[in-house]
Amino acid sequence: MNTYDLLVVGSANADLVVGVERRPAAGETVLGSDLVVHPGGKGANQAVAAARLGARTALLARVGDDGHGALLRESLGSAGVDTSGVLVGGAPTGVALITVDPSGDNSIVVSPGANGRLTPDDVRAAGELFAGAKVVSTLLEIPLETVTEVARSLTDGARLVLNPSPPAPLPDEVLAVCDPLIVNEHEARVVLGADAGAGSGDGDDWDAWARALLALGPRSVVITLGAEGALVADASGSSRVASVKVRAVDTTGAGDAFTAALAWRLGTGAPLAEAAAYAARVGAAAVTKQGAQVSYPTADEVAAL
Repeated sequence: MNTYDLLVVGSANADLVVGVERRPAAGETVLGSDLVVHPGGKGANQAVAAARLGARTALLARVGDDGHGALLRESLGSAGVDTSGVLVGGAPTGVALITVDPSGDNSIVVSPGANGRLTPDDVRAAGELFAGAKVVSTLLEIPLETVTEVARSLTDGARLVLNPSPPAPLPDEVLAVCDPLIVNEHEARVVLGADAGAGSGDGDDWDAWARALLALGPRSVVITLGAEGALVADASGSSRVASVKVRAVDTTGAGDAFTAALAWRLGTGAPLAEAAAYAARVGAAAVTKQGAQVSYPTADEVAAL
């Protein structure tokens, strides 16, 4: 019997957010709003997003023994995330420096901190978490060797969801178990590397991008296209998923909400396209409020969108 609908292995950061009228050019200083500190990090964001939707969720991550770490543990616990895998110590908690403009677009610089100390040994020591998980979701805000160990630690029948963000070339053994690999255009270019000429990224060429990504070994692929929705693909073919039109206030963490919702729905047995359509609604709901974790909707709020 599965203990968890979703196990997330990833980062936990404090998001330091400042609103700006426009982002500065090189060498330029601009004034911003008062600083706001939110719990964030792509791993913690996914865990909170899934838990708020009703998924039984656990997080394997590392934070510092500091105020930012306490903030994260409190946010995770309040959302109902199992934090038995949230390790403490080794370095200060990771920090993301975020500027948000009036359109809701953001720029982010991440200082990994304790996230960079989440090791393959930590993964191997978390065997009970992996044994109880239907779906495991991970990302690249932790060391690549740790992500590789996650891929090796999957139990029979478990599904790996990977968003390679920030993007980097991926080992074949990781790509081979991705189901799906979730990328935006920039991430797709980095993962494809020399094969990035597969398509221009315009119109029907997204099908070519998907085919090129599948040729690298993942079992399925999701390409997120912002306002244009998403494209999902596997060996049986590809299909488009429409976006949900909302007024964006802050896009911080929206991709994490999408990934978490998709991973959870796949664990319930939903087909890939159906899971992606639901995830698009969750991501849309998330951008209508400020912040990352504090903006994530409940299942009832998604239904009412």
